[in-house]
Amino acid sequence: MQVSVARRAMLFAGSCHPQLATAVAAASGMELSPVDIGRFASGEIYVRFLESVRGCDAFVIQTHGAPVNETIMEQLIMIDALKRASASRINAVIPYFGYARQDKKSLAREPISARLVADLLSVAGCDRVLAVDLHTGQIQGFFDVPLDHLTALPVLAAYVRSRAWDNLVVVAPDPGRGKMAQKYAAHLDCGIAFMQKVRRADVRNVSEAVGLIGDVRGRRCVIVDDMIDTAGTVTNVVPRLLQAGAVDVIAVATHAVFSPPARQRLDESALSEVVVTDTLPLRADASPSKLTVVSVAPLIASVIRAVFTDQSVSEIFHGENLESLPGAPPRPA
Repeated sequence: MQVSVARRAMLFAGSCHPQLATAVAAASGMELSPVDIGRFASGEIYVRFLESVRGCDAFVIQTHGAPVNETIMEQLIMIDALKRASASRINAVIPYFGYARQDKKSLAREPISARLVADLLSVAGCDRVLAVDLHTGQIQGFFDVPLDHLTALPVLAAYVRSRAWDNLVVVAPDPGRGKMAQKYAAHLDCGIAFMQKVRRADVRNVSEAVGLIGDVRGRRCVIVDDMIDTAGTVTNVVPRLLQAGAVDVIAVATHAVFSPPARQRLDESALSEVVVTDTLPLRADASPSKLTVVSVAPLIASVIRAVFTDQSVSEIFHGENLESLPGAPPRPA
C-alpha cells in the first residue's frame, strides 16, 4: 500500500510573549494553533493541544523571559505533549535562550546551566532548536539536536543605517563582544573601538570599564551587545567614551532583559537612544524613556519557512549567524 501525505506545519505559542508569536504567525502567513495552557492549584503546569498534531511539523515559540524557570518548564511540557501526540518533527523556537550566561565554570563547584537546559530540551523530545543571538557561540555545541542560530544583527544594523548618522564608530563594551562589533562595523562601514571590562567574581551583575582601545574623539559611538540586563556594562562604558571625546553615544542590543535597576541606570545615563528587539516582552514600568524597539518577527518567520521547506538558514543571514568574521575586516577607528 502506498500513501502520499502532504507535510503540514503548525505554530504554537507559549504564554510568555504572545505578541511576538502573533507577529511571527502573521509574517509567516500561518495561524497560531490553539493550545490550552493553565495551572493546577498547586502551581503545576497543564498543557493540552486542541487540534490533532499527528504527523505535523510543530514549531513551539517560547522566549525564556521572566519568570524564566516557569517559561522553560512550560516549553518542555509543550514539547513532551507534542511528542506523545505523535507530532513528526518538533522545533523549539527560542527568541531568548535562558541561562545562556552560565555556559562555563568560572568558580569551583558551579553548574553549567546552559548545557542543562539544552539537555532538557533534547530529552523532552525536541528535534531542532531555533535561537536568536546566543550569549556565546559555544552553546551550540551543548545540543545533541540541530540548532539554527539566528542573529538580529541585520535588522538592528538596518535601523542604525536608517538614522543616517555620520561619523560613526562601533564600540565593543567588552572583549567578548569583539566579533559582534566587527560585524556591525562591516555593515555600517565605520571604525571600531574596544572597551576593556573587569567583572567582580564575588558579586553577580557588577562590572567596571577600565580602558579603551581606539579613537572615539569627535565620533558618534554605537555600543553593541547581545543583551542589556541590569545595564551596568553599557552605562559604565558611556562616561569613558564621553571622557575620550565622543560627541554622542547610542546603545544597541538584541535582548532587552531590563532587570532592576536597568531603567533607572539607562534614564540617568548620557545615552541618547537605546535600541533593542522584541525577543522579550517589554513592561512599561521597566522600559527606559529613550527606547526604540525593532521587531525580529519577520526574521524568525523566514527561518521557520526555511526549516519547514528544508532550505538553508545560513543563506538568509549570508553567513553572519556563524562565528566567522566578515571577509573584509573593518578599518580601525
